[in-house]
Amino acid sequence: MITTTLHPGKDGVGVVRRTVLPGGLRVVTESMPTVRSVAVGMWVGIGSRDESPEHMGASHFLEHLLFKGTPTRDALEISAAIEGIGGEINAFTAKEYTCYYARVLDEDLRVAIDVLADVVTSSLITPEDVEAERGVILEEIAMHDDDPSDAVHEQFSAELYGDTPIGRPILGTVESINEVTRDRIAEYYRRYYLPTRTVVSVAGNINHEQVVALVAAAYERAGALGGDASPVSPRLAVPEVESLSGAKVVHRPTEQANLVLGTTALVRTDERRFALGVFNAALGGGMSSRLFQEIREKRGLAYSTYSYTSAHADTGQFGIYVGCLPSKIDDVLKICREEVLRVVADGLTEEEIFRGKGQMRGGLVLGLEDTGSRMSRIGKGELVFDELLSVDDVLARIEAVTPEEIAEVAGDVLTRPMSLAVIGPYEDKDFSWVLTG
Repeated sequence: MITTTLHPGKDGVGVVRRTVLPGGLRVVTESMPTVRSVAVGMWVGIGSRDESPEHMGASHFLEHLLFKGTPTRDALEISAAIEGIGGEINAFTAKEYTCYYARVLDEDLRVAIDVLADVVTSSLITPEDVEAERGVILEEIAMHDDDPSDAVHEQFSAELYGDTPIGRPILGTVESINEVTRDRIAEYYRRYYLPTRTVVSVAGNINHEQVVALVAAAYERAGALGGDASPVSPRLAVPEVESLSGAKVVHRPTEQANLVLGTTALVRTDERRFALGVFNAALGGGMSSRLFQEIREKRGLAYSTYSYTSAHADTGQFGIYVGCLPSKIDDVLKICREEVLRVVADGLTEEEIFRGKGQMRGGLVLGLEDTGSRMSRIGKGELVFDELLSVDDVLARIEAVTPEEIAEVAGDVLTRPMSLAVIGPYEDKDFSWVLTG
């Protein structure tokens, strides 16, 4: 068992420590002694992009099934164990990882660790539970598809990456969920839900040694601890994902058109990610951003508009979202395209860069005011990055971004081939002009 201090913190606050247990299970903690809550997350380094076609949707399916029962608890006992002490328990699935988490009072830390370790290591995955949750997931897909402002992002990923694991929906499709069998889901669970792929992150009023002892005891009871295996390294050295360029129009008789225009962006370890973040905040990150001012404030063409970035091991995304009246979509797209070209040609103003840095700094610090966000930061950092930067380090890197770096990264990303996804009442409308400028 090896323990290291990743960040010393200040006066005992914000100390981040890491221990690797036998079998490759990692435990990372951050101390927040001034609070009375604790957030516990169990991060498994497996997500929807790891699925083969016959396992499509299995990662998210498991997110549901692991709460259905273990040898020691049924579904009601799992939820009641946490809710009965005033806590909350849930999970989410992403492209490259899945997280099971709970937030409880600090005095109930043992309960949270015990319940989460039980569901992550010892799910029964019975045929009856699979069939019950199959219907639930189909309902979730239907709910997702009924919200065009949500579904358009999925259509954009599919258009950008094509029929590849990273381009497919995290939830799976109606067809894949109906076809995936209990045996395939169970095989996927046994293959990937291993201590070597798992990070336990805990933030709050905790003692690191106590957390490690509780995690070790819970995993030992499940027979899931031991051996000389090492943690699986972050998913860094992978082939670059190729992107496509095209326009996808999904016809729906909606009162509003929803669109995403964008392209690929930076991988998550690219040192230019801080410059891209400042650029994104200035372009479409808030009410003072260029896109919001041009599209909504000056012309009243849309209620909601923003830009965003996301990053993976081998690719990233930059996108501009707008929801507008169907009759205004040409005007909206023209403005989006013009602003993209203008930024590439002229860059951002000093005032825009100042506001962009301020948004990033404030968003980072204000977003880390609770135990759940702190737990997520250290858990995801350990799982997918090769280092965990301190908050001060991140703030310093944001502040150090120069106008030249922003211009360089904007020129790189915004001159890549663009893709467009539109959901609205269009049948024969041609949007190809947007992609060619």
